Amino acid sequence: MRAETPWPGRAAITLVAVLLVAPLAALVWRAAGIGGLTAGDVAALRFTLWQALLSALISVALAVPVARALARRRFAGRGVVIAVLGAPFILPVLAAVVGLLAIFGRAGLLNQGLVLLGLPRLSIYGLTGVVLAHVFLNLPLAVRMILTGWQAIPEDRFRLAASLGVPVRRVLEWPMLRAVVPGAALVIFLVCLTSFTVALTLGGGPKATTLELAIYQSLRFDFAPDRAAMLALVQLGIAGGFVWLTARVTLAQTLGPDPGRVVPRLDGRGLAARLGDTVAVSAALLFLALPLAAVVAQGVPGLAALPPATWPALGRTLAVALVATGIAITLALALAGHGGRLADLAGTLPLALSSLVLGAGLMILTLPLAAPARLALPVTALLNAMAALPFALRIVAPEVARIRADYGRLSDMLGLRGLARLRLLLVPLARRPLGLAAGLAAALSVGDLGVIALFGDTGTQTLPLLMLSLMGAYRLEAAAAVGLILAACAFGLFLTFDLWGRHEPRH
Repeated sequence: MRAETPWPGRAAITLVAVLLVAPLAALVWRAAGIGGLTAGDVAALRFTLWQALLSALISVALAVPVARALARRRFAGRGVVIAVLGAPFILPVLAAVVGLLAIFGRAGLLNQGLVLLGLPRLSIYGLTGVVLAHVFLNLPLAVRMILTGWQAIPEDRFRLAASLGVPVRRVLEWPMLRAVVPGAALVIFLVCLTSFTVALTLGGGPKATTLELAIYQSLRFDFAPDRAAMLALVQLGIAGGFVWLTARVTLAQTLGPDPGRVVPRLDGRGLAARLGDTVAVSAALLFLALPLAAVVAQGVPGLAALPPATWPALGRTLAVALVATGIAITLALALAGHGGRLADLAGTLPLALSSLVLGAGLMILTLPLAAPARLALPVTALLNAMAALPFALRIVAPEVARIRADYGRLSDMLGLRGLARLRLLLVPLARRPLGLAAGLAAALSVGDLGVIALFGDTGTQTLPLLMLSLMGAYRLEAAAAVGLILAACAFGLFLTFDLWGRHEPRH
């Protein structure tokens, strides 16, 4: 069934196309006629691909036993465990770095234990640190996607397999994993391919530089827009190829079924199976919970040492996040209402163009017109919305499609159109996914550093940029406190929007 008012969807597709094509055209124009990749550029490309591949493979490998345990075990505190497992995905990256340094850094708990045992210290910088941070941030996403695959297996198939005495792992679980795991690995690979903040803070020098970091350095320090444009096009080509590949594999509905649901099954009741599930969940919980606790432990002592710039930066951060959320949800609703391949493509392509690449193109376009700092906040809000759009659309689109199928004809007969249909039908019935999508978009925007680091200055600092400047000045206690406030903002906005979505309005 076609959308009853196609113009919002067409307008959204046009806006997304302009926001993608205009920066891309600027990059192509600026990169035309310049030389090929240098040895340093090739090294950055190689490191980018290698760290993304390792991060995706390790995240998925660790997620499989955790998701299997959660899919078949019901235990006290399971809801709390799932909440903790999901927290790192919306935790701002800089705050996560503070927590990881407290556990795995040179003076962290792990190295203190190694010293007591007479063993050499481990370094968190370079490839090890980048992969560790990416696994910490993306393991929850991998668990959720694979858990969705397990929950999609009908309960009666487990009963039938048990009654026939056939191995569940071979006839049910392996086929599901072959369908779901490649999609989960590709999504995480794409996220890590365009990661900026982790490489900036934990990269550890020229041998651990990603393409994103090289683009940033070319524009911010070397003022070499030609080289930045060339590197951005290289990254776009690679990421675009993987986005195309992602569209051709099965992707689990990441935030679809209720993660609290357990599918009853008869297998796995032995002692070895129960022990294996307990170890898998406990190890994942420990790995994720310790850095989260360290964010609080490191941040609280520094609250008294917060610089005066914290509060203006907090106001800018919240304003940018709310504007970005409004834009992302509006575009997601318009694209979901339009439907079709073109709308789906418009909502997926931002995965191939990272915020930093889009920001590089916009900087090239706007440099002759205005100083980057004057455009820092609106550009940050706009590009944060684009970054959140693929996730928001994926959450909202299935429910909007169901509403159109169930109530579209009736609404047309009643003359319910435009804003009236949105207010009286779409928002009340899609309230839950809208709240979840808005919360996720707000949390992701709060923690973004890439665009504001490219455009911003001291007069337009958001909390992530302020935190980065404090870390650069070795004011680590104050930086940890800003990180705690940043994490509180991300979780606070996510919970506020999510609770709004769960709340049933009075009629």
